[in-house]
Amino acid sequence: MVPPRMRRLLRGPRPEATPVVVGTACTLIGLLDVASGIFPRFRGSRFHTLAEVLPGAISSLAAAASIVVGLLLLMLAHGLKRRKRRAWAAAVGLLPVGVAGQLLYRHSPGGAVLSLLLLALLLRRRAEFFALPDPRSRWKAVANFVVLGGVSLALGWLIVAVHPGPMVGSPSVEEQLEHVLWGLFGFEGPVDYTGGVDYTVGYSLGGLGLLTVATTAYLAFRPAHPVARLTEDDERRLRELLDRHGGRDSLGYFALRDDKGVVFSPTGKAAVCYRVVSGVMLASGDPIGDVEAWPGAIERFMEEARTHSWTPAVMGCSETGGHVWTRETGLGALELGDEAIVDVADFTLSGRSMRNVRQMVKRIERNGYQTRVRRVRDLDPEELEVIQRAANAWRDTETERGFSMALGRIDSDKDGDAVIATAHRAPEDGEQPGPFGDLRAMQHFVPWGPDGISLELMRRDRGADPGMNELLIVATLQAAGEVGVERVSLNFAMFRSALARGERLGAGPVLRGWRGLLVFLSRWFQIESLYKFNAKFQPRWEPRFVVFRNNRDLPRIGLAAMQAEGFLSLALPRSPRRRPAAPPSGRQQPPSGGRVRRREERVA
Repeated sequence: MVPPRMRRLLRGPRPEATPVVVGTACTLIGLLDVASGIFPRFRGSRFHTLAEVLPGAISSLAAAASIVVGLLLLMLAHGLKRRKRRAWAAAVGLLPVGVAGQLLYRHSPGGAVLSLLLLALLLRRRAEFFALPDPRSRWKAVANFVVLGGVSLALGWLIVAVHPGPMVGSPSVEEQLEHVLWGLFGFEGPVDYTGGVDYTVGYSLGGLGLLTVATTAYLAFRPAHPVARLTEDDERRLRELLDRHGGRDSLGYFALRDDKGVVFSPTGKAAVCYRVVSGVMLASGDPIGDVEAWPGAIERFMEEARTHSWTPAVMGCSETGGHVWTRETGLGALELGDEAIVDVADFTLSGRSMRNVRQMVKRIERNGYQTRVRRVRDLDPEELEVIQRAANAWRDTETERGFSMALGRIDSDKDGDAVIATAHRAPEDGEQPGPFGDLRAMQHFVPWGPDGISLELMRRDRGADPGMNELLIVATLQAAGEVGVERVSLNFAMFRSALARGERLGAGPVLRGWRGLLVFLSRWFQIESLYKFNAKFQPRWEPRFVVFRNNRDLPRIGLAAMQAEGFLSLALPRSPRRRPAAPPSGRQQPPSGGRVRRREERVA
């Protein structure tokens, strides 16, 4: 009887491993094509007789074709690993050209055979390359021009430099680079060669320039494949689910962000909201709706990820959500941190543990600050506009942050049940009023079922007294009964349990080392400060998890999450500009990100 492992070996590679094998082979063959087109010494000697019969232009064109095909195969390798159908079609069309280049210029039957074997494998496994395109933007054309232009310049200089024998004279590096630049645009440069090498170098440089222009034009003018967005019907259905089941998850209301897509269960009783970032299909929080219908929505989510060959991941789901996700999909889960939740009935400023918060609040109140806590629907339009303008002006960065725990707007029409807490201080005698009157700080809370709210945004005037965030949180908790609130979800603290256990007496060296690393990283990411800020209010901690497919996906998921939250941007940098203290008068766009501040920032 043949053991199972031996049977797997006899059957050959697993079908799911084929795209990885094909992508790796495509990379190797692409490098071989580029090297054979650049370095003349790579040519063998068996077919020199054939080469003498062929016209010289064919050999020169074959060298340029070999380089261009090699670069294109390198660009397609990642798409083949992700099962992209268009990458498969392009590779099938390019490989025969690469074979011709191998035979006509390099005279290498071995390289041609490798390309033909890869072509045969692609044709045989064509059913495994089914993935649809990713969402894309015009910025990819600019990035392609910059990156591929730099690569073409480097390869062009290498092409010029590796033909020193037939080169006339000893041109300097500056002259060689000038020759490359002229050659990329299809003109002759200052460097001359003997023995017909001019044609080989000229065609190769021209091919690189044409490749850069052609791929940039294709990316710029290809049909758009937009990112999924919530439609009006999607939003209506999600609000109906939240009305019935919104009290189960404090992050449920954040599913109504405009930049999220959604998939519903077959019954329509549950939904999963997501965003695609760098090939990662990133869901946030638990599914929306009836827990019994979650498996249907999760299955639709996984089908969508498989159709596009996206990496599925979930950020910030609860323990119940983590159990359902792992049970239905076979994915793994890792504790990401804890959410701070304060039960209003248990909150008090009395006691030694609340001494620091109590003293800070009393000091600020003595300085003349007053607070107001109201539903957004109860604000006058003029006051709401001032708050919107202030929130925009008080943002620390040009990039709005937030995804999992941020709504991205302050809107009385869509989100009238949200709660606004504001801090005010009238100007003293002789003091000029600020651009927003007496408003000095604000906080925005979104609904969490019929009796809860979840902190979404914290902004304050940098000239206000320290402690504005503590003041407004305490004011919200004390006024919660007036607005019908029984529980308040505060910030999310990443790796809270590791920080808490690592500072206890008797903690082991591994735990202390892990805590030390987190404290060190807190210089750039608000990890320890968020934990300490949340702990001031004596909350109960609810763990949150990240759900992922395998360990090697974690770095990619982490980068995608940082992009979604606004901590990492792969867009081209913009020229710095000074933001005015207040936007111009008139109706302004509401803020579109998470709570952004220097020391307290909600991180998912």
